[in-house]
Amino acid sequence: MAAPDDLSKLSIDRSAKATPSGARRKGARWLKIALVILIALGVAFAAMRVFPRRTTVRTASVSLVYPSQNYTLLNATGYVVAQRKAAISSKATGRLEWLGVLEGSQVRKGQLIARLENGDVSAALGQAEANVEVAQANQEQAGAELADARAAYRRSSELLAQRFISPATHDAAQARYNKAQATMVAMRAGVAAARANAQAARVALGQTMIRAPFDGVILTKNANEGDNITPFSSAAESKGAVVTLADMDTLEVEADVSESNLARIHALQPAEIALDAFPELRLAGVVSRMVPTLDRSKATLLVKVRFVERDRRVLPDMSAKVAFLSHAVPPADRKPVLALRPAALARRDGEQVAFVLKDGKVRRARVTPGRKIGELVEVSGLAAGDKVVLDPPDSLDDGAPVKLAKE
Repeated sequence: MAAPDDLSKLSIDRSAKATPSGARRKGARWLKIALVILIALGVAFAAMRVFPRRTTVRTASVSLVYPSQNYTLLNATGYVVAQRKAAISSKATGRLEWLGVLEGSQVRKGQLIARLENGDVSAALGQAEANVEVAQANQEQAGAELADARAAYRRSSELLAQRFISPATHDAAQARYNKAQATMVAMRAGVAAARANAQAARVALGQTMIRAPFDGVILTKNANEGDNITPFSSAAESKGAVVTLADMDTLEVEADVSESNLARIHALQPAEIALDAFPELRLAGVVSRMVPTLDRSKATLLVKVRFVERDRRVLPDMSAKVAFLSHAVPPADRKPVLALRPAALARRDGEQVAFVLKDGKVRRARVTPGRKIGELVEVSGLAAGDKVVLDPPDSLDDGAPVKLAKE
């Protein structure tokens, strides 16, 4: 039997074979890692090609502005008001029989607008006119009697002078003549009274006719045919004014101006009026007057601005903005121009450009800057409403993808 030392020699030594095989496995592992890294880099490069990195930008809009802003000293808000306006009613009381206008109807001074029931008043006028005829007939009869009495008195005077009649007979002729004269005076007074009564009846009839006091446009219709019109009463189910009439040639803007800004305003100062209903409409105006009292609760003064230019679209009670100007706007500055914020301008290749945002990318547009209007700069080469990039970085160029910064 072999010794123990000899048995150890018979065992297999695995250390020598293990070293080359482990190195190969380790090398394969690093090769796989390197391959994965290369693939990841390739995918990343391809993704950058397909989905390039987007620059975060802020934008502003290209807007239409009016050069008159350069002449504006003060802005105020107010309302369009007709200085000549009337709530029209009748002086008489009665039922509305006929109404001949609607809202928006244009009427002329003296035009018949409405009529109350007036059968009784018309009959009274007919009676008064008949009384005039009766009084005139009585006057003619009294005139004939006066002429006869005058002739008899003259004959009596001649006969008395010749002593053909007694003084008593002459006195009777004279008394008849005096009585005829008095009767004639009474008849004339009766005719005048009858004519006055007839005129009163005409006035009463006219009070049932509602006419326009001046040229204008009907603003509101407050009553309908069949309504009871009681202008001096507040009875139930009755109406006061029939219509409201305004003279459109007297439209003005009433604006409240702060007490601290009164030094900037004076009478006949040029102004520009903009209506909230028509923002594109700018009308020339002038300060017509300043109400000489302040509203203590608001510390404001009421300033009335008259329209120099008129437009049919301007209506009473419209909201308006008034710009008080240092001088009248020249004709060349009456139209709006394109303007943007100066921060949107950049220089590329020696040119002034702006970057217009569209569909997530920017388009470089050559622009020509002009004068400064308020906080904006007049430009050409863009369109109103275009979104332009503010403070564009030097790396931004035509076609670059961008995303909007969160406000």
